Amino acid sequence: MSEMDQDLANPALQVQPLQVAGAEGTLDARLYKASPDGKRDVLIVFFHGGGFVDGDLDQPDDFLRHLAVDSGCPVVLSSSYTKATVKPFPAAAEDAHAVLVWARKHKAKLGWTGKRLLVAGIEAGANLAAVSSLMARDRGGPVIAGQILVMPMLDPGLTTCSMREMPTCSDKARLYNECAAAYRGYLPQPSDRSHPYASPLLSSRLRNLPPALILTVEDDPLRDEAEAYGAKLVHYGVPATVRRMPAARLQEPNARNECACQVHALSEIANFIAGLDKDEPPSSC
Repeated sequence: MSEMDQDLANPALQVQPLQVAGAEGTLDARLYKASPDGKRDVLIVFFHGGGFVDGDLDQPDDFLRHLAVDSGCPVVLSSSYTKATVKPFPAAAEDAHAVLVWARKHKAKLGWTGKRLLVAGIEAGANLAAVSSLMARDRGGPVIAGQILVMPMLDPGLTTCSMREMPTCSDKARLYNECAAAYRGYLPQPSDRSHPYASPLLSSRLRNLPPALILTVEDDPLRDEAEAYGAKLVHYGVPATVRRMPAARLQEPNARNECACQVHALSEIANFIAGLDKDEPPSSC
């Protein structure tokens, strides 16, 4: 990618490659700004999917271009993280928290006022978004205004009904095996599978977390664990909105980013951002 490019469909959108600080070194990142002039009140830090062992910044690129334009004019920072093939848990989780800390310290570079910091992700990246919210609470910052979890991976045991039903179908059995292999790579030590920074769904310390938007899809095997996490957040007093989106027709069953872009995720995210400060009108673009 060039130093900065523009979306032909949205000439005002600028996309810029960056280097951000992870827990143990620099990480590749990408900055999306729908309106280059002036600073924005909302920054979304986004982590890609790939089952902790795969994926890159290109994977959610199309979705994030839409997100930057259609969700209330935030700045979006898409960051990579250490894959489990390089170093397993907790390396990716530590990177996620480090990126949030970096973003807070470098708000001027990002064109962000520092007002509202949101963390988001899809699949394994959504796990990191949920986990980094826990870490920010436990470590005294940075303050997270909201967490957006799109089809999150939250249950290393693969015990939910929507996941257990998968092996009855040959194609879904492949997805089940891929999820199992991903967790084996990310959590090679069995004892880590119950750690709240690996499986927030198992945590009993979920109070005082930021409001959450959790998006699932009717035919997604991660549906039940995502919805269970939303119910658990509500039980602990955390505002959580859970939406089950209709399934989209896809050429590839693993195309979760494409799925999120095709259905209702963008409008749900825009509504979530607009509702974070009910006593204060959203900043105009």
